[in-house]
Amino acid sequence: MRLVTGVNRGPKPTVYWCDRQGVMGRIALTEADADERMTWFTEGPGGPEPLWLWLNEMGLPFQPHSWNNVFTAANLRCRAVLDSEPERRLDPYRSLAPYATPHSCRHSFALYMLVILHHLMDQRFGLTPEERRDYRLLYGDPWRMVQDLLGHASLETTRERYLAPVADLQLRSLLATAPSSREGERPARQLDEVFARLAREAEGIQDIDTKLQVTSGAAV
Repeated sequence: MRLVTGVNRGPKPTVYWCDRQGVMGRIALTEADADERMTWFTEGPGGPEPLWLWLNEMGLPFQPHSWNNVFTAANLRCRAVLDSEPERRLDPYRSLAPYATPHSCRHSFALYMLVILHHLMDQRFGLTPEERRDYRLLYGDPWRMVQDLLGHASLETTRERYLAPVADLQLRSLLATAPSSREGERPARQLDEVFARLAREAEGIQDIDTKLQVTSGAAV
């Protein structure tokens, strides 16, 4: 346990700490990995408190790899409730239960951002050809923007691993046939059908809304 005694907010933020033996030290914030950050505590009303955002049931830092167990437990609960028939559990095409992992959340973020960024460059948001050109010059192609958001060194990693299910789809044609937005409607709503079509036409994409609708209908 290291009690944080101060943080330098300069160009290169530095964390200063003191451990239980009174040994003092410091480390640049950008150089501190997860193991280092989980040792940081602050003095609270009832004693030292972790500075780590996610805590376990004992109030101690939650290990990053423990999220796999959280998702596994959630997947099992979904299967128990939504796939009560044993034969349905064995058939992924009949299963009503979603399956998620921490990494699949990252994939979902990549897919969502790719569609949104393509849509932002489309005329549906009222951008003129000149504005779309300026947008591309400032921020780059949507694929490369998603690459930067994910922190990939190679664009091929973004295309072939994270967005492989949509790499061969004509995303532009899907966006072109999406329902036009009505006055006062949020832009995200008109993309619901685009994501639903992607789930229907691309293997490996789950549409949670569709699964919930089927489950709700079956329960009624």
